Amino acid sequence: MKTLEEPTDRQENHVLFDRLSALDIAAFVVDGVDLSPGDAIPSDGDPRIDRALAGFLFTCGPEHIRHPETIEGRRDCARYPLHGSLAGTAVTRTEMGEGGNACTATIEVTLADGGHARVERRWRNDAERNEVKLEDRVINAGTSAFAPMMMYHLNVAGRLLGADSRIVSASLENGERGWRFGEGESAHFCLPAAVGADGWSQVTLAGLAGLGGRSLHVRFRADTLPFLQMWRCQRGDADVISIEPVSHRIAKRPDLAAAGELTPLQPGEGRSYAIAFAVV
Repeated sequence: MKTLEEPTDRQENHVLFDRLSALDIAAFVVDGVDLSPGDAIPSDGDPRIDRALAGFLFTCGPEHIRHPETIEGRRDCARYPLHGSLAGTAVTRTEMGEGGNACTATIEVTLADGGHARVERRWRNDAERNEVKLEDRVINAGTSAFAPMMMYHLNVAGRLLGADSRIVSASLENGERGWRFGEGESAHFCLPAAVGADGWSQVTLAGLAGLGGRSLHVRFRADTLPFLQMWRCQRGDADVISIEPVSHRIAKRPDLAAAGELTPLQPGEGRSYAIAFAVV
């Protein structure tokens, strides 16, 4: 694990990477407070996902997202794993640069259908915008086409939110809503992302009581992540809310394929994704 520090005039931030799980973020600490949920998560029975979900950010993909589904064209009932094959994959190579304010990684991923992908990942502090930025390039390193799917989960401990905490985004019908959306102990939604003039979409988890009323701002590149999904779970010991920029709407793979939404990536081709976040 490596730490990427983000110095600012107002607060001290630290990002702790997990080299055993795709160089995702195990912890994001702001003035001594870790935003990640830790043990306060539900379990789907997959130790890869339990480990990843406990951290501040984990990545679904690169060939599947969400719950397991049957692999197309297979007669052996083989299925894509929960949230795809990337989670739990160790990093092949990492390199720190720019005075400790950037980190690059290469992740070689064996896909569930037998294919192969390479994720070229770059984390950096964007001093101009005062935010942490992630840029991913997913490359088909196999011999047959596959349709890339990606989702980024930014997980926040529910204990940090208060009664006045809210979600703010142009993607929402009225521009904002309370963080306890939906009914019951767990709920989610997935909406087309409102796109700004720069081609990015934005969402804010505002008024975090556990951070002195500060807010978590998230931006994501909307051409390859055209949907804003959010999920919360307050069930038993679980207490978490997640901002989830995602490449595909909620639908079964056959429905996405029939609608032409599973766009194949040919051998040697790549597709790029980017997200950024800051606490202000």
